[in-house]
Amino acid sequence: MREFIVEADGGSRGNPGPAGYGSVVKDAATGQTLAERAEYIGVATNNVAEYRGLLAGLRAAHELDPAAPVHVRMDSKLVIEQMSGRWKIKHPDMKPLAAQAARVYPPGQVTYEWIPREQNKHADRLANEAMDAGKRGEQWDPSASRAELDAVRAAAPAVPEPSGPPGDATAGAARARAALAEGRAPRVQEQEQEQELEQERERQQADPGDKAEADVRAARTTAATTATAAATATTATPATPSVSAPGWSSAPDLGAPATFVLLRHGETPLTPQKRFSGSGGTDPSLSAIGREQAERVAAALARRGTIQHIVSSPLVRTRETAGIVAARLGLEVTVEDGLRETDFGAWEGLTFGEVRERHPDDLNAWLASPEAAPTGGGESFAETATRIAAARDKLVAAYAGRTVLLVTHVTPIKTLVRLALGAPPESLFRMELSAASLSVVAYYADGNASVRLLNDTAHLR
Repeated sequence: MREFIVEADGGSRGNPGPAGYGSVVKDAATGQTLAERAEYIGVATNNVAEYRGLLAGLRAAHELDPAAPVHVRMDSKLVIEQMSGRWKIKHPDMKPLAAQAARVYPPGQVTYEWIPREQNKHADRLANEAMDAGKRGEQWDPSASRAELDAVRAAAPAVPEPSGPPGDATAGAARARAALAEGRAPRVQEQEQEQELEQERERQQADPGDKAEADVRAARTTAATTATAAATATTATPATPSVSAPGWSSAPDLGAPATFVLLRHGETPLTPQKRFSGSGGTDPSLSAIGREQAERVAAALARRGTIQHIVSSPLVRTRETAGIVAARLGLEVTVEDGLRETDFGAWEGLTFGEVRERHPDDLNAWLASPEAAPTGGGESFAETATRIAAARDKLVAAYAGRTVLLVTHVTPIKTLVRLALGAPPESLFRMELSAASLSVVAYYADGNASVRLLNDTAHLR
């Protein structure tokens, strides 16, 4: 019977910061490399990147042979102990990723082993290659990878590195700058890992009465570590311009944003007929096609593994879509009333042509001004924008630094995008938004936002 070894790693240049993972699948008998995986994942923590690497490695092994036993080797004590069941998984960022990893193979088919960092060079190099590619705004290219060659060299007897005369500060500084330029800073990373493990031990051992004190100590340690790493990087290397890279967000130097992945609900029976369907109508359910669309987007989001929370409009079609995604990701759904669709008054259930025929003056006024409301006491786009902006501010404050899936409707999504871009109200009529499509808005601490339009789940790999 075949047996696989999966070696995985992940890193974050800032923790949280620009992050990537790497994983390699090897034949346990021969040591031959069978598959490599690496990806830049945007802004994330070290631990999230490590879990993403584990998940990618397990999936790659499963593609090769779903019946083969798998032995996972990682230098992350946290991931190994949690996946082995000896430590609890309490952090909300890691719970869904761990749950996905546990579902790749049946229970008992995967074993876990912690290894020193120097024995995990192959996966580490893949992760760094992915982060380097992300910094350039590119995807990782397996054809250009040097990870396997570097791993072979690392296993060979060490050759002393030229370092200049004893006490030659110039050569030592050059090597330090090179390490920092690659985002590695080994000692800083080792300190971060040791402190993360210490925080986890405190959480595992604390009595209920001690939990608050342990959380305070953990928070202080994390803040100190982040400040040290930031200060080291600032003094060692000149600042470089931010480069937008694949992932949910951009401009990582501004800190981890509140990132809203905006998902329009799947089709209802009214969608293909292009009928007005707001919050004042019949509140239709998803059609069979709409449920299939929701399943597809759920699978795409599960492959990325970056969603940490799910928030939905209160209407049936959005709650159904959110429920399908939540079941796949192992997350709960929070309902936010501010994300509901516009109330289209007497136009609910009608096509644009039918409204033109029955209420021509009201329609012309509505098209000409965001202050005009649909016939019969509907909601104007100006009123909708005020409501959406209030919900946005509430959610940005609640989910700072996290990636949240907002399952909502055409007008709320267009409004969020419009407000983020600073576009005029008439821009709402110039956007096309397909059912079950995705867009992304990241909100930064300085009040700015960046927008990424996907509008097609095929872009999620």
